[in-house]
Amino acid sequence: MKYIVFFLFFFSLVTFSQTNFEKAENLYDQGKYTLAKSLFENLLKENPNQLKAIEYLGDISIHFNEWDKAIGYYQKLKKLKPKEANYYYKYGGALGLKSKDGGKWVAIRLIGEMKDSFEKTIALNPNHIDARWALIEYYLQVPGLFGGSEKNAQHYADELIKLSPVDGYLSKGRIDEYFKRDKSAELHYIKAVELCGSKNTYGRMLALYKVKLHKSDKAIKIIEKYQ
Repeated sequence: MKYIVFFLFFFSLVTFSQTNFEKAENLYDQGKYTLAKSLFENLLKENPNQLKAIEYLGDISIHFNEWDKAIGYYQKLKKLKPKEANYYYKYGGALGLKSKDGGKWVAIRLIGEMKDSFEKTIALNPNHIDARWALIEYYLQVPGLFGGSEKNAQHYADELIKLSPVDGYLSKGRIDEYFKRDKSAELHYIKAVELCGSKNTYGRMLALYKVKLHKSDKAIKIIEKYQ
């Protein structure tokens, strides 16, 4: 009899925890981050190593621009599950946001670890597309003195071409735009649109025509074609 009582008690605890997790997840999906945060924190008190709750709290910290808190949560995830690529990706992203907000000296201190995190992401998951995008931006934005390099950015764009041709052409267009090779960027974006007429590909084309090339007639045609 006592085993049945114990089982029912244990089952009720699990059900309660799952219900609270689902509530927290739904609140997060609705953008109610403060309420979701409170529930996830309570769940962590019950189980300090609950990976999804920690990850959500890291993501909520990003929404609140609390970079150090996010870094702490993602760092904990890496320790708990060191073979999970996405934890390194999110950790690197949080470092990038902190370096962007913190000014030159903060950036200098963090950029090496940020790059290492994105490279570790790819080492653990060779098909990780977003980590390659992050490294492309890294090599474009970081001064040459600290490792910035178009050659390295192009290397990851070439890898994207093999993994996801649309992302590959978009990334090559992004590199061309950065170096003000707008005509070449246009050709790459056209290829991306031809492969996948998504909102993102049309959006890149539209921004190029409106902002860089000042071709309002082509911009209108892009809008009409997407609609």
